[in-house]
Amino acid sequence: MQFGIFTVGDVTTDPTTGRTPTEHERIKNTVAIAQKAEEVGLDVFATGEHHNPPFVPSSPTTLLGHIAARTENLILSTSTTLITTNDPVKIAEDYATLQHLADGRVDLMMGRGNTGPVYPWFGQDIRQGIPLAIENYALLHKLWREDVVDWEGKFRSALQGFTATPRPLDGVPPFVWHGSIRSPEIAEQAAYYGDGFFANHIFWPKQHTEKMVRLYRQRYAHYGHGTPEQAIVGLGGQVFMRKNSQDAVREFRPYFDNAPVYGHGPSLEEFSSQTPLTVGSPQEVIDRTLSFRDYVGDYQRQLFLVDHAGLPLKTVLEQLDILGEEVVPVLRKEFDNLRPADVPATAPLHPAVLTKQEA
Repeated sequence: MQFGIFTVGDVTTDPTTGRTPTEHERIKNTVAIAQKAEEVGLDVFATGEHHNPPFVPSSPTTLLGHIAARTENLILSTSTTLITTNDPVKIAEDYATLQHLADGRVDLMMGRGNTGPVYPWFGQDIRQGIPLAIENYALLHKLWREDVVDWEGKFRSALQGFTATPRPLDGVPPFVWHGSIRSPEIAEQAAYYGDGFFANHIFWPKQHTEKMVRLYRQRYAHYGHGTPEQAIVGLGGQVFMRKNSQDAVREFRPYFDNAPVYGHGPSLEEFSSQTPLTVGSPQEVIDRTLSFRDYVGDYQRQLFLVDHAGLPLKTVLEQLDILGEEVVPVLRKEFDNLRPADVPATAPLHPAVLTKQEA
């Protein structure tokens, strides 16, 4: 099973010190976090894509290309690539280039994002969000698999005899996840193509996540890609850990209370009971994460959010040490012991990565 972290790249004031990092610091710190993730034995680092303050990751391929040069084994991914407002041709070429630079250590997650104004900034209509996601991905899928493409759609100019360059490494496109919090159409899209489905899983109760994953599994089987249990599923999660839960809650509370997304809303205790947010000891994180299998089944990728809400770099690196030393080794063993032999243990990797792992 693949374990890793994802970042939303927020630039947030530390509520305990009143200090706000510069954009330069946040970007450099993100690189340090990714390097630490590899150092402690995690498998995946993923970045979001945002084009508005207080977020900085507006150019995921630039960031991931830099990280690729500083790592050797880490799978580089996105927690959102905006399929609605990015040109599919540019996505095809940018991520193929990244795939070459990283020797195949690349996959990506298609999403619509959570910022409404981004649509007009890039000349699109938010009311067309789902149709844009469907049409743009259909073109991207084709661009990576056909050397010469003729295309005509609703949302972009037609293509005649077009070849996206560079071609995917060894002719194998990056594996694609379709990420969604609430849209069954996206689960359907992932199932249709036999791609992965990633349930964000950090804001909604488990009943909602269970429903979305079940739909994807059923439709994956309907389209003939395998059994429902063999569908490729990923989950997000949020954790904050200290040796004992009381210290974790006390330290994290001011960050939670002032977080850009959910601050000044439900209490930490309410949010933790209603969503997968886990603030406590390493054992509590292990127990809570293992419980995800009870309602989504065996799955292939677990990503944690650990660097948001103004947490200082030192604290984030400490969280990664705990994940790598105390949490993930136990989760790997437990999930592997529970998984049936005919269910994939990981999301598909590029053949170049598999060859390196087997060497």
